[in-house]
Amino acid sequence: SNYMNAHENSYEFLCEKLNTYMTDTSLVERAYKFALVSHANQKRKSGEAYIVHPVCVAIILAELEMDAECIAAGLLHDVIEDTDYTFEDLRAAGFDNEIIEVLKLMTHDDSVPYMEYVTAIKSNPIASAVKLADLEHKSDLSRLDGIDEKALKRKEKYATAIALLKA
Repeated sequence: SNYMNAHENSYEFLCEKLNTYMTDTSLVERAYKFALVSHANQKRKSGEAYIVHPVCVAIILAELEMDAECIAAGLLHDVIEDTDYTFEDLRAAGFDNEIIEVLKLMTHDDSVPYMEYVTAIKSNPIASAVKLADLEHKSDLSRLDGIDEKALKRKEKYATAIALLKA
């Protein structure tokens, strides 16, 4: 799947998918622009631009024909955890409580054990869908350069979380 290479292509691919079932994509566009700005100078350990992962999560959700709120949450799901932006910034940018609630559930506080965090996500169908897509993309080890013990351990943790969300 070579559309994963450049984020423009990924975003174009996402838009093509959305246009097959969604009439108004303005919320998704706003979420993409916000995510793009907030993750602007971030790179993954692999050197890949940070925005690629949220876009891939959104593409997975678009394959399931999820609604605009869900796709927007997919694009924004790492903003609070991994940038200096706050929930207030999201609110000021015009994102509503529904999306903010989802993002609050998805932001992992290190003081909360991981599976407890996943269980809380389960209470919200949009957060659950986004987390499943997030874990599905992170479990795809083909996006890593090398697969080490840590990567396999993470994949195991993700598999447990996926099972918990699907239960």
